Amino acid sequence: MKFLVDNSLSPRVARGLCELGHDAIHVRERGLIAANDEVIFSAAANEDRVLIAGDTDFGTLLALRSEQKPSVILLRRLGTRLPERQVILIAANLSELAISLEQGCIVVFEKARIRIRTLPIG
Repeated sequence: MKFLVDNSLSPRVARGLCELGHDAIHVRERGLIAANDEVIFSAAANEDRVLIAGDTDFGTLLALRSEQKPSVILLRRLGTRLPERQVILIAANLSELAISLEQGCIVVFEKARIRIRTLPIG
């Protein structure tokens, strides 16, 4: 699976996913470190990548656009979870989420649960 990791998360998340065999890049690798959310969102959509972020603004963008892509994984309320643990959390659930992510969804990882919402929203 292909991922674009937002600047709200460590580049180590992208590296960890690459080590597990995924095509994952951090926005820094695309020269998008100072880009606004719209540009990052469009880059993920254009490259058919799942966007991984800690920034809830991407959920708002999904609702406003009424589109099915890109899928978004939001890591919320995870406290001081280390990037390596974020990778483990994503990887441990990826087989169950893969079809939904390919079809278009937003997945919200919270401390005690995972929520999935099919796109488009609204």
